[in-house]
Amino acid sequence: MKTSSNLPNPAWHKKEIIMKTKCSRITGIAGMLLWILILSGCAANLYSINMYYDAEKAVIPAYLQVKGKASAAVAVAEFTDVRQIEDRLVIGRVVKSNGSKSLVFPKSVPPTKTIAHGIKNYLRKAGYSVADKLETWNVKEGNIPSGDAKLLIGGSIEELDIQCRKGSLTNSYTGNVRLNVVLADMAHGKILHRSQVESTYSREYPLFSENILGEQADIVLADAIEKLFEDKAVAQKIKEALAE
Repeated sequence: MKTSSNLPNPAWHKKEIIMKTKCSRITGIAGMLLWILILSGCAANLYSINMYYDAEKAVIPAYLQVKGKASAAVAVAEFTDVRQIEDRLVIGRVVKSNGSKSLVFPKSVPPTKTIAHGIKNYLRKAGYSVADKLETWNVKEGNIPSGDAKLLIGGSIEELDIQCRKGSLTNSYTGNVRLNVVLADMAHGKILHRSQVESTYSREYPLFSENILGEQADIVLADAIEKLFEDKAVAQKIKEALAE
């Protein structure tokens, strides 16, 4: 005869059943998602790349450089993505020799932040005092954020496309980026200047890898940022805004 101490605890038994049920549900969902990916071919047909702009080797024009120590700070806003595409997480495609296409995504940082950080790196290399925080701004004059900086730089991504077309002997890589960039007086809440910059790049290369795809993105991003600040009209507006 069983004593009460040997009988299973009803509350514990119920808890065990609930936990097993939850685990089986999670396992079932995970398995179903994996099966869907395998059936659709997505698991093997997605690429992810890093985009980054290192201003270390940038040649800063003399008319943009800061003489002495910068007193006024510049703020940079995360860019907005206004590309007319279905999924703005997509930044490119890999086209195989049979015509099938695979999507390319950013690996860790979205391009809206990558571009803003690239601008920050360039301005710091030029000698400017740049705020660490990325502002949020949709480049509308009525929505200019308040802050301690005198100048705000923001913008939008009009085009961003990194592609590789695979061939039997070589692979054709192309990159394209077009940005709208806006300078604003943060203290008085008004837009000072609008500019558009575009960069394209192409190359043939026998090998294929995500790293090579990423290099194409880095090249067009660097070219666009450096073109932006090589524009004397942009440089003049920056100087004027910080001198007031």
